[in-house]
Amino acid sequence: MVIVNKYTVFGNPIAQSKSPTIHYMFAEQANLIIEYDRTVATPENFIPALTNFFNNANAKGCNVTSPFKEQVAKWVNDLSAAAKIAGAVNTVIKKEDGTFLGDTTDGSGLVQDLLRLGVQIKGARILLLGAGGAARGVLQSILALEPACLIIANRTEEKAKQLASLVPRDNFVGVGLHQLLEVQQPFDLIINSTSASLTGELPAIPESVISSSACVYDMSYADKPTVFLQHAQKLGVQDTFDGLGMLVGQAAESFYLWTGFRPDVSPVIDELKSHL
Repeated sequence: MVIVNKYTVFGNPIAQSKSPTIHYMFAEQANLIIEYDRTVATPENFIPALTNFFNNANAKGCNVTSPFKEQVAKWVNDLSAAAKIAGAVNTVIKKEDGTFLGDTTDGSGLVQDLLRLGVQIKGARILLLGAGGAARGVLQSILALEPACLIIANRTEEKAKQLASLVPRDNFVGVGLHQLLEVQQPFDLIINSTSASLTGELPAIPESVISSSACVYDMSYADKPTVFLQHAQKLGVQDTFDGLGMLVGQAAESFYLWTGFRPDVSPVIDELKSHL
């Protein structure tokens, strides 16, 4: 009898999640037979549903998306260093001893996608827009690759400074969006972690900051360039990329943590693009 390892993704809403499609493609690459489902939950029944899922001996891990990432961080036995900084978990791994490790793979997904695209991080001047959960989840991974500087800019200056204080570094500071005009040197890379693109809005940053940048990356994605990417293209930015590769990259890191197999993301990204 073949033992089939079980996985799922918890969220609300969750019907739109591409995680099952992505992980089944990864499993095909690895010659593994898995079951990967979507599980909708509420804040009240999430923990019981999570516990019930892992009561199955074949349940080896799960992904967690909004709005449960902070809730699950308090449920697991241990947190990775990145998850501690993020205060959130998107991947739960059931360990051999039956305890649970919570990790966040967003940062790994982002930097792996940037490297795949040929975007240099080491020694680069990077601007990260937004100081919410998406930004928290990628800080450590960006800083680990030794950028010359990382400036996090947010509408509320205090929130940006608070986030910068989580990882004290000389090359990492938080500022308000209004302070960006004072920055003299251009950025090599601007990363938009705000949710503005999801509502068709633009982050309130000076056009001169964008136009002088070498590359712009938006964590959001759609069937056409996001409003932010279109804006950057009009301002003459040569390299603009959306976050589809990050989505696949963070899933690939989850799959690796569960199975020890590191999938090739390129064919999966291509397949997803063809169906957007």
